[in-house]
Amino acid sequence: MSSMVVDFQHHYTPPALNKGRANDVSVRIDENGNPNYLLNPLLADIGAHVRMMDLAGIDAAVLSSGPGFDQPDLDICQLINDDLAQVEKDHPGRFIGLAHVPALNAANAVAELKRCAVDLGFPGVCIGSELQGLALDAPELEPFWKACADLGLYVFVHPLPAVINWPQMYADDLGRMMGWEFSLMTATIRLINSGVLDRYPTLKVQFAHFSGGLGRYLGRVRGFQQREKWGTSGVDRHNRQPEKSFDHYMEQRLYYDCAGWAGPDNAGAWGAEWVAFGMREVAFSQLVFATDYPQAVRNDQEVVDYMKAVRALDANARAMLEGANAEKLIPDLKSRLALRKVRA
Repeated sequence: MSSMVVDFQHHYTPPALNKGRANDVSVRIDENGNPNYLLNPLLADIGAHVRMMDLAGIDAAVLSSGPGFDQPDLDICQLINDDLAQVEKDHPGRFIGLAHVPALNAANAVAELKRCAVDLGFPGVCIGSELQGLALDAPELEPFWKACADLGLYVFVHPLPAVINWPQMYADDLGRMMGWEFSLMTATIRLINSGVLDRYPTLKVQFAHFSGGLGRYLGRVRGFQQREKWGTSGVDRHNRQPEKSFDHYMEQRLYYDCAGWAGPDNAGAWGAEWVAFGMREVAFSQLVFATDYPQAVRNDQEVVDYMKAVRALDANARAMLEGANAEKLIPDLKSRLALRKVRA
């Protein structure tokens, strides 16, 4: 197989759950008047996804679904998962589904994770960076993390499908512009310091958007991890330390995708600039390619321009684009792609 271009952040919503206007993009507004999720008819148009992928040269896309990022209703999660499994069957070798589960309901979450891993063959699960107001290191999520580790499912952490609860975000679309990235950074730091990764040494976690750009703040993070220096060594909740250095988890345990810039205008230049910054801030060995289609980029040519611009950055960018690290998250990726039908 000459290439293995895999899009690790590619969004799809089952038609039964896709809200908004049928023929143009709109936005969902929360109770505080804030835009919190893009309602895009392309989300449910799997034919458009295939057309874009063929034009751009994307071999396979890993599918996650917005209504399932923080979904407490087991029936809705199962609807999403069954729909994703059907998409896989209808388009062999082109799509790879992720599980969506009511993560805070231990019994239902564990049962559905097992069904998705064993019966549906999904390699991972998708959750939001916060779940119903709880951090990812909340005790209520311990059964979820254990089940993912036991089943060998990697966890994709996408920004929460809401605006973080901070009134300063309630203007200028700051909830999506900056709040989502702040939530990803916070989730990353808490997950490391909580010991979740120490308790489950085989667990693999992929954070969206270079973990919200956390790499550019590592100098500050490393400094405040020195608890004695900053007076927090005896302060409950603020004195947590993982078993190894903070950099160990950033460079060897966590994974990141390169989506996160906001198109669609000037897709090639803006996307490449975002990727170039991110690749200087996280270990290449932990990085996978992503487009955020059809949210950040919605036009087929924009995806093509983005990929061309990323490929032109340097050898590492080309290797990342062509799937150098993809099998670390999906070990049976080659056999999945081998199912792809020969193009006419």
